[in-house]
Amino acid sequence: MFSAPPDELRRAIDAARGRLGTFADLRFAETVGSTNDVAAQLAWSGATDGTAVLADRQTAGRGRRGRTWSSPAGAGLYLSVILRGRTLSATPGLMTLGAGVAVVDAVLATTGLPVMLKWPNDLVIGAAWKKLGGILCEVQGEDATVIGLGINVTPAAHPPEVAARFASIEGELGRAVDRAALVVECLVQVRALAEAVRSNRHAALLDRWRARAAAGWQGAAVHWHDGDQEKRGTARDIDDDGALLVERDGRRERVIAGEVVWERHR
Repeated sequence: MFSAPPDELRRAIDAARGRLGTFADLRFAETVGSTNDVAAQLAWSGATDGTAVLADRQTAGRGRRGRTWSSPAGAGLYLSVILRGRTLSATPGLMTLGAGVAVVDAVLATTGLPVMLKWPNDLVIGAAWKKLGGILCEVQGEDATVIGLGINVTPAAHPPEVAARFASIEGELGRAVDRAALVVECLVQVRALAEAVRSNRHAALLDRWRARAAAGWQGAAVHWHDGDQEKRGTARDIDDDGALLVERDGRRERVIAGEVVWERHR
C-alpha cells in the first residue's frame, strides 16, 4: 500500500526532524479509501505516537457524521495522525477544536492565508465562510486518537453540491504553495497540540480557538436537531470541553452532537 514519499516531502521532513520528533514517521500512499481508516488500522496494530498517513487521493474520504469528503487526486492534503494517551482520547471535543487551531496556524505560517474556524470542525474563509477544509477526530480504543485533516489546496472539479461552498488555498492566493512545507507544519502543530493537552493547557488552547474563530460566530443564529426536536438559539461561546454554548429561551445549553446550522452563512 505504502510507497516512498515524493522527494520534496522527504527532504522537508529530514530538514525538520528536530521539530517533528516521532512525528517524522510518515506513511505515504498514492490512493487509499480513507487516511483515517488506514491510520486506525495502524493504531490497532500498535503504531506509535506521531505515526501519520498521507495520501494523494481518497476514494472513500469522509467527514463528520459520515458525510463524503470529496478528495480528488492532487487537489488536497489528506493527512491523518495517530496520537497516543488516555488524556487525549478522553477529550475528543477539545482535540477537534485544537486540531483546527493547529491547521489554521500551519496554513498561515506556510502560505500567509488567514483561514478561520467554524465550530466544530470546519476551516473557512471570507464573509461567506466558504469551506477550505475540515477535521475528523476519532478515538480508537482507550489510548489512541486519530486526527484527520482534509485541506483543499488547489481548485478542482467537485460535485455541484460541494463546489458551491468550496474554497482552496491556491484559489484564494492565486499562486502555487509549497505542499511539503504545509504537510510538515501540520505535523509540527499537531505535535504541539498533543503536548498542550497533555500539559493541561486547555484554557490557553480554547482561547487560541476563539481568536481564530470566524468573525460573527458569537451572536449568530443557529439551529440543530436534538432527537426529533428542532431547536433554535444564539451561539455565545464554547465551554472547557469544546462544546458550543447556545442561548435558548433565556438559558444556555451545551451542544455537543447533532448538526448545527449557522443561519447567517448557509
